[in-house]
Parts: sequence; structure tokens; C-alpha cells
Amino acid sequence: MSPLRVGVLLAVYVIFINYVMYHSTLSDMRSKMETLQANLDEQDKKIASQAQHIAQLDNRFKSFESNANSNNNDNNNNNNNDNTHNKNNDDKMIAGDTSRWSPSLAHEWYVTNGRRLFGSNYVPASASNQIEMWQSATFDIKEIDKELGWAQALGMNTMRVFLHDLLWKEDPKAYADRIDAFLEVASKHNIRPIFVLFDSVWNPEPRLGAQPPIVVGLHNSNWMQGPGSEALTDLKQRVRLQAYVEGVVKRYAQDDRVLMWDVWNEPDNTNYISYGHKEVYDKIERVETLLDEVFTWARQMTPKQPITSGVWHGDWQDFAQLGRVPKMQLRRSDIITFHNYNNAADFERRVLYLKEMHGRPLICTEYMARPRDSTFAAIIPVAKKHDVGLVNWGFVQGRTQTHIPWDSWEELYDKKEPIPWFHEVLRSDGKPYNNDETDVIIQY
Repeated sequence: MSPLRVGVLLAVYVIFINYVMYHSTLSDMRSKMETLQANLDEQDKKIASQAQHIAQLDNRFKSFESNANSNNNDNNNNNNNDNTHNKNNDDKMIAGDTSRWSPSLAHEWYVTNGRRLFGSNYVPASASNQIEMWQSATFDIKEIDKELGWAQALGMNTMRVFLHDLLWKEDPKAYADRIDAFLEVASKHNIRPIFVLFDSVWNPEPRLGAQPPIVVGLHNSNWMQGPGSEALTDLKQRVRLQAYVEGVVKRYAQDDRVLMWDVWNEPDNTNYISYGHKEVYDKIERVETLLDEVFTWARQMTPKQPITSGVWHGDWQDFAQLGRVPKMQLRRSDIITFHNYNNAADFERRVLYLKEMHGRPLICTEYMARPRDSTFAAIIPVAKKHDVGLVNWGFVQGRTQTHIPWDSWEELYDKKEPIPWFHEVLRSDGKPYNNDETDVIIQY
């Protein structure tokens, strides 16, 4: 073959290869463009769905606000005429009306049940989270009995206790039997719990069975959200979550041993310091939708106990500037509950404008962080002055490690004990962390 022919063949081959590569690249680009367009179409659908949902919630908020204003006007008119409660509204509520309690009914309940309400958020020292507290393999009723006896000796009359939806999914009857056992022991010690149904704080990937090992020196290293991210994003699980809420509330709706229902702890908490990287990007919007339903599901069981969800962040003085979730919490709660880990002056400021704005009884369901000047000695006198119920975070030092501060998520306290402790009243052996504190508690 002549050199000329070889050169021509090589040139043709190179042209052919370039042609093939060009069309292959073009095909890949078309495929990627089609995938990108499909993703954009899916995002458009999500945005349209969220816009529709926001419009629906706007209508609901307007309805709630109208009803609240109507109730307040009715109560103001009645109070101008005489000092009696609005019995017509109360009678409707007792008869099974599914709307929010009137302010008069809320105050009537508080006079009977809430005055001098005092206790802790409770998980036994043997458990690192609410799943470990309640599941059959680690449910320790003897430990609970011992620790609630310590609480009774301090004069405590309530405990805020977290439940979990996965345990109800696993075996509703067995879980209810353990709740019954807890209530029997609590009642023996004259303690009426506030049950928390859902929680948006810490690990968004809860699981049953043996819990992960605790991380030594880390505040709440094992606490689990409920519902977790999977249940929050899977609409098919709404049926299961509804069955859990309705099943638990219905079972204890007329049980005097239960004080109150806290339907969702810090629902719009995104845990940006700890588990923010694991949270779903639209968590708040999804929680907003579900929280609205949870209030309704619980209310439809017509419990004799009040329903609430506590506001926890931001400045609540200007209601118009609040986010959609705290607005819903304040508009739908029978008793106004809140969290505050700041000093006495800030605590009192918030109490005053929550009372003025909403005209309902107040219970602080989380406080007491010693390094932040939120202490028993500082907060109890203010709460007593304004007739506010108090439930601090943490009772007995244990596997939750909440005596260690929040900043342990930035630097572990694995080689040193924090001074002072962040939370907790008692050491693991039942002795006070600070005798002066327990003296203040007993005197209250």
C-alpha cells in the first residue's frame, strides 16, 4: 500500500473517530439536559404544592385568629357584666366541642390543677433517650419508682415525659401496658405527668432495638426525634402517626393521672449545630403541616386534659412578626407553654407579655441552665410572683449526660466535669448536686 493511501486512510479514520466522539458527547449532553429538566419540573411541582399548602394554612390561621378574637371578646363582655366564667363556652367544651378551650375554661382548669405546678423533664438515669426508657428490653420500672420517690421528697408534683411513635407502631398494647405501669408508680408518688407526643430535637434517624453507644462527654448524645426524617417525608406514614396520636390520647383522655398533653416539643428546631446536616431541607414546612393535623387529631379525642405545644425561640412580643409554627402553637394551645433558658429579667419580661397578649395560664416547660443564670434561686421567685408553673430540664444525672452543656457539641467534656453543671437536680445516687438549690425547691 502506498504511503499516500495510508495517509488518506488514517485521515478518514481520525475523522470517523471524532465524528463518533462528537455524537456520543452530544447524546450525553442531551441525556443530562433531559435529567436536569425533569429535576426542574419536579421542583416546580414541589413549589406549587407548597404554595397551595401555604394558602390553605393562611386560611386556617385567619379562621383561628377570628375564633380567638371572638372568644376574647365574649369573655371580655362577660367579665364586664360579672365575675363568673363563661359557662356556655365551658358547657360546650365539656359536651365534646372540638375547638380550643375558652380562656375561662383554661383558667378554671389551672386553678384546680396547675397552681404551684413544679417538676422536671424526666428520663431515668438508666436511659439515654425516650426509646431506651420505654422499650421492653430496657424499661426499668424499679429505677423509675426509686427516682420518682426522690422527686416526691422534693415536693415535685409533675414530670414532663417523652413518648415515641415507633414504640406504638411496634406493639400498641405492650407499650400502653408500660405506660400504665409508669402511671401507677407516678400516681403512688402524687406525680401527674405531662406527656410529650412528638419531638423535633436531636437525632432525626430514630430506630428501635439496642440504642447506639453514648458518646462520653456529649450533651444528649443519643436523644431521638419522633417522628424521624423518614416518617416526616413519607406521606404514607401519616395514617400510622394519626393512629399513634389518637390511640394514646384516647386511651388516657379521661385519666386523672395524666396532667396535660404536649403535642410537639420544639417543632421547628432544625438542630443546625448537632444534626443539621442530616435534616431534610424543608423540615419546617413539613412539620408545619403535620403539627396542624396533630393538634386536630388530639383534640378530636376530647381529652379532659389541656393540649399545648410550647414556643421556644425568638421574641414573642410582636405576634405579627412570629414564624408560622409559633403562631400555630400559640393559637391552638389551651394553656400557653414556653421554654426559657435566660436570666430572671428576661424570664419575667416574656411572662408579662405572654400573659397580656394571650390571657391564658402559663407553664414554663423548660428552664434551668446554670451557666446562663437560669437557676432555681433566680427563676422560682419570679414564677411564684406571676403564678407560672415550672418544669426544669433534667432530674437525675445519667445516660443523657445533660449535666454537660450544649457547647460539648463543639468540644467534648470527656476529660473534665463541667463547673457548674448545666442541667440536672440530683446526682445518680440521689444526692443533690447543690444543697442550697434543693432547699429552695423544697421551700417552694
